[in-house]
Amino acid sequence: MQNATNWFEIPVNDMARAKAFYEAILECEMPENTMGEFDMAFFPCDREAVGGALIKGNMCSPSKDGSKIYLNCGDDLQPVLDRVVEQGGSIVVPKTLITEEIGYFGWFEDSEGNWVALHSMK
Repeated sequence: MQNATNWFEIPVNDMARAKAFYEAILECEMPENTMGEFDMAFFPCDREAVGGALIKGNMCSPSKDGSKIYLNCGDDLQPVLDRVVEQGGSIVVPKTLITEEIGYFGWFEDSEGNWVALHSMK
């Protein structure tokens, strides 16, 4: 086992709203697809990297109490946190130093009520 994680899904109630939120804060495009009974919008990733998606369907309920997913924000997570507020989300934990070797983290509440985390090295 090379990585402890190989896929993640963030549950949503309103796919259009959630997709617009994440595309705006991460400044990316998220292609959509339907897989069985689930509507999905995919985060960009390299084939060798961990991937993930927004997911809407039966058994998918947004929550602030579930597992925490840390999205990679490249060099600096602060611009992403700034866009969270602009897009109607809220900051739960501001940009905070973990250690110089590990970098920084922050948590936000998204448009659906999920608490999601961010990581960057500076």
